Amino acid sequence: MVIIKFLPYGKQHIDSADIESVVDILKSDFITQGPKIQEFEEKLAEYCGSKFAVAFNSGTSALHGSYFVLGLQKNDQIITSPNTFVATSNAALYLDAEPIFSDVERETGNLDFSKVEEKITNKTRLIVPVHYSGNPADLKELSEIAEDNNVKIIEDAAHSIGAKYNGEKIGNSRYSDMTILSFHPVKHLTTGEGGLVLTNNDEYCEKLQMFRSHGITKNHFTNKSEGDWYYEMHYLGYNYRITDIQAALGLSQLDKLDEFIKRRREIAKMYNRAFDNNPFFKTIAEKECCKSSYHLFPILIEDEFKNNKRQIFSKLRNEGLGVQVHYIPVYLQPYYQKLGYKNGSCPIAEDFYHREISIPMYPTMDNADVDYVIKKVFKVFESL
Repeated sequence: MVIIKFLPYGKQHIDSADIESVVDILKSDFITQGPKIQEFEEKLAEYCGSKFAVAFNSGTSALHGSYFVLGLQKNDQIITSPNTFVATSNAALYLDAEPIFSDVERETGNLDFSKVEEKITNKTRLIVPVHYSGNPADLKELSEIAEDNNVKIIEDAAHSIGAKYNGEKIGNSRYSDMTILSFHPVKHLTTGEGGLVLTNNDEYCEKLQMFRSHGITKNHFTNKSEGDWYYEMHYLGYNYRITDIQAALGLSQLDKLDEFIKRRREIAKMYNRAFDNNPFFKTIAEKECCKSSYHLFPILIEDEFKNNKRQIFSKLRNEGLGVQVHYIPVYLQPYYQKLGYKNGSCPIAEDFYHREISIPMYPTMDNADVDYVIKKVFKVFESL
């Protein structure tokens, strides 16, 4: 079979302005640990409505740093969603803490907060909601649960920069202690690899800056400074620093971010209109409080066709659609099974996995591409 066109589920868009911004840094005095990083952080904080931003070399290291700064340690627990990439819970394992998985909403794939409180114990330190596919979770409800139980919140917003909750951009940390972002190439804004933590707490900001740089400070000393060269290591940190090269690319991408999100929402509108009331699958709807930034466009296969998912997936690929599945519930991974996590612990998340397929969604798709996807999706399902 010859595939005339192949559309991946997501990809980056790099233009001449992005390339020029990187070349300018390569010709400058600083390619890492220079002024572009702070400029990138300040503009991201302003965009999201947060006081502080600390850039990391990946979303995973941003999660690790945020968990560390909030004091997560051995025998502590975090509550999070199984419907996420493994990094969300892995970062807790790095600190010898225990991830506790809570089930999700059938309609959105986000944490079902009505089930979170029953998971809280005297070991719970953090709740980490994931704004799945770019669609925000209901943060006000969660913040009330966290406050009642003296638990902190970190938003995993790897999917959702530019999304809005109650009219405000995700990342302002109004209802949480920190928010993490990811800049992987399939995300809305890319730095190649990269991540960032947003917070309104200056103490957290300082500790994050130290954690990403070997736990070292050049500002607040325990001992007397011996000269301008002097520094001290206060924590066992890591080399999680981002480069000026990446920051320059991120700044250039940020200039286009609102247009990227606008186009994603236009594509989603076209999909939703075409797929409305079809007999084969459902799509994810936005709640009244939420405005998705559509990192993904998931379809959820109806009961009659759910057992044919493998066949459907393969046929969609053969038709030129680079579909993907988001996600295998984390606790079903062999590593987690060896730790004692059991099948069936979050039945709705497992059912969601058996139904979900992500179809192409990225801002450089033109209307002909969108029509192509719609026609191929219906062709495959009607062939069943």
